[in-house]
Amino acid sequence: MRGLFLAALFASVPAWADLPTARDLGAAEWQMRAVPGEQAKAHPTAAAWQHATVPGSVHTDLLANGAIVDPYVGAHEGELQWIGLADWEYRTRFDVDATTLARAHNDLVFDGVDTFADVFLNGRKLASTDNMFRTWRLPVHGKLKPAGNELRVVFHSPIRQVLARVQAMPYKLPANYDWGFGDEPKGVLTQNFVRKSGYHYGWDWGPRYVTAGIWKPMRLESWDALRMADLHIAQDRIDRDAAALTAQVEIEAAAAGEVTLELHYGRSGSADAKTLTKTTTLKRGTNRIDMPLRIDHPQLWFPVGYGAQPLYTFSLTVGDAHGKQAAASRRTGLRRVELHRERDDQGRGFAFAVNGVPVFAKGANVIPFDMFPARVTRVQQLRVLESARDAHMNLLRNWGGGYYESDDFFDLADEMGILVWQDFMFGGGLSPAYDPAFHANVLAEAREQVRRLRDHPSLVLWCGNNEVEAGWQTWGWKTKLEKEAPALAKKAWDEGYVPLFGHDLRAVVAENGGGVPYWSSTPSNDLEGRPDVDDTGDRHYWEVWGGPAKPATAYLEVTPRFMSEYGLQAWPSLRTVAAIARPDEMQIDGPVIRAHQKFLYGDGNTRLLKYVREYGEPKDFADFVYLSQVAQAEGIELAALHHRASRPHTMGTLYWQLNDVWPGASWSSMDWYGRWKALQFHAKRFYADVAVAVLRNRGETSVSLINDTQEPVAAELRLRVLDVDGKLLREERKPVTLAAAGVTKFGTFADTNLLHGADPKRTLATFELHTHDTILSRGEVYFAAAKDLALPDPGLHADIAADGDAFRVTVTTQKLARALWLDFGDLDVELSDNALTLLPGESVTLRLQSKATLAELKDNIKLRSLRTR
Repeated sequence: MRGLFLAALFASVPAWADLPTARDLGAAEWQMRAVPGEQAKAHPTAAAWQHATVPGSVHTDLLANGAIVDPYVGAHEGELQWIGLADWEYRTRFDVDATTLARAHNDLVFDGVDTFADVFLNGRKLASTDNMFRTWRLPVHGKLKPAGNELRVVFHSPIRQVLARVQAMPYKLPANYDWGFGDEPKGVLTQNFVRKSGYHYGWDWGPRYVTAGIWKPMRLESWDALRMADLHIAQDRIDRDAAALTAQVEIEAAAAGEVTLELHYGRSGSADAKTLTKTTTLKRGTNRIDMPLRIDHPQLWFPVGYGAQPLYTFSLTVGDAHGKQAAASRRTGLRRVELHRERDDQGRGFAFAVNGVPVFAKGANVIPFDMFPARVTRVQQLRVLESARDAHMNLLRNWGGGYYESDDFFDLADEMGILVWQDFMFGGGLSPAYDPAFHANVLAEAREQVRRLRDHPSLVLWCGNNEVEAGWQTWGWKTKLEKEAPALAKKAWDEGYVPLFGHDLRAVVAENGGGVPYWSSTPSNDLEGRPDVDDTGDRHYWEVWGGPAKPATAYLEVTPRFMSEYGLQAWPSLRTVAAIARPDEMQIDGPVIRAHQKFLYGDGNTRLLKYVREYGEPKDFADFVYLSQVAQAEGIELAALHHRASRPHTMGTLYWQLNDVWPGASWSSMDWYGRWKALQFHAKRFYADVAVAVLRNRGETSVSLINDTQEPVAAELRLRVLDVDGKLLREERKPVTLAAAGVTKFGTFADTNLLHGADPKRTLATFELHTHDTILSRGEVYFAAAKDLALPDPGLHADIAADGDAFRVTVTTQKLARALWLDFGDLDVELSDNALTLLPGESVTLRLQSKATLAELKDNIKLRSLRTR
């Protein structure tokens, strides 16, 4: 009888049911064109059908076909804004074999469509899309034919799609960046009404290219009896004795029937996998099956610097009477993450803990890797994440004006032990969250992205948005809108912002996020009072560089619980600038340089010069670039070490920003090509697990010994006072023990105590932390502004020699060489260190990797310092 019952249950499913299949339709031959209309008429080269790439974008397809100039080179941003105003059409044809046509279900699946598009198959409209961040699954069973299926995707201008609606509003919601290119009327900003990457509309570190396209993979999925919709490994309780887990399985079934689930699990790459089996009866439609399991004495996953990153693989197969029907796997690390918010007499803390261990977060903010995300490669992501890890970073924040990063990004973070703070995609400005359709669209997006990323152990926070709460509460948005349109102000906040960011997204994360905490905004107090304050929540501090443009020493006056943004600008290397500008175009206020300086709408170099001139007047553009990197590196180092020295009051420091979206001026520590600026080399030192923080302010120097390891460190602190020629004026040594996972305050020294009458323009003090013959960390104290120091010619010399499959370069100096930079012109090299200060008589040997020859390296090396520029 049981066999008859099963036969009846599966009567609607072919007896020959097979595993689901997926056919990559991006591999088909695609074409694109501008839809006939005003823009197509004005740009006939775009109106003709031409080759297209999927995944891709309109801009990259036009570039590949020679229809536009390179959007990154020269000063062409304004002349390319027509692309964002045009509608675009993509098409392909494909055949379908008899086996696929006979499957019970065929679905077209788009992992990402940017953004407003109508999808047609064989002349029939399947759907309209309106969210770049959602997956679109479109059933096409019965709509396919054996040969010549035509798939068309017609994209509508994201600007024009909502422009009339925004124009009709008598009072506008606050928004960012009115660029004045003419593609939007002045004061009418559309980006916050569209579920699309905000940075495409331009930011103060990247251009405005409002693109469109099928930006993620698409495929034809075919299945019969069932489809595995999701597999999640819920971590119910994690400690060193046992991991209590639940494999949560979601299955879409074509009909009711009995199935057997078989789960294999164990350490990734090991041969000690275990098996768990469960038989259950599915109902037609969506099914949720739980498979509890226990791992005794698990190997726990920790962030880098706090332990290892063991990963476990869980592989599931589902079968029925006809055999194997579906399979899926997940890789995860076993860990427990918490956001500690203990109260004290000053406010509330903000600290991450993994497996009960408090983590001092050291890192940076990450922006998109390219203006056109479809062309980002895993190699690019690897380069940036390896650079973060090599600089001792343990946490990166994925900023909310871009897009949700790929699984490749998170896989790499999992393997390297880099924690990830993930914003939802709200980059700034107020969105119409009070609109029911907009609100529902966002929640669908959030559920999908939270579920997609929840098995990555690196993910430790979901944050509602970037700077929207601070903008409303402290930047004057609220006051202005309440004065102009009080009803709209109340609606936008009480019926829009608070329900979405205070409640609904929090609920999505709580229900679907696998135990990852939620935070309403950044900077924020999680809607419990004024945001962006020192004693509670996280901070974005921009009074250095932004606003009043205070000097870098102002960083020492601000001691937050967690500093999630602060920064200083610098230009990338001349080798990078040469990719976008000819030598004659390399002028501080020239049009091409202004086009790649987005701060203050192109006037940002005026602000940058304020900080550069603290080190001297630049002699030329090359000197300007060098000094900008010195000012950035030394300023951010001052701030980061202050934050670290303020532990446990402060428990995190994330400078703005790690990477670049294109070649240009920005706050990044590595450029679009992956080349390190001086700041990245400094970060490798100031984020080291053991460091000495030497911080001078208002005539006094405080010295703190920082130890992020879980064990005490015995060392010796050596104080020296010397002049720039190398004459030793004072030396002291003292044994010290650095407390585990904490800060040991060594002392405070007045300038008069250190100088003892010596010339402040010719004297420096150094504090070196030693173990045996190894210098763990060193900090220098200067008693005059950099531009006022009486620096002698240091007498630098470099020697380069082959060293196996690489090279070694030894640099020596006779006198003080501050801010030493080794430059190799047009040659690409990777150095183990750079942006150094060498004391008189000191030498350093560095490892150098390059495809260049030894002779080429010797011919092209140039040694810069503050004295020899």
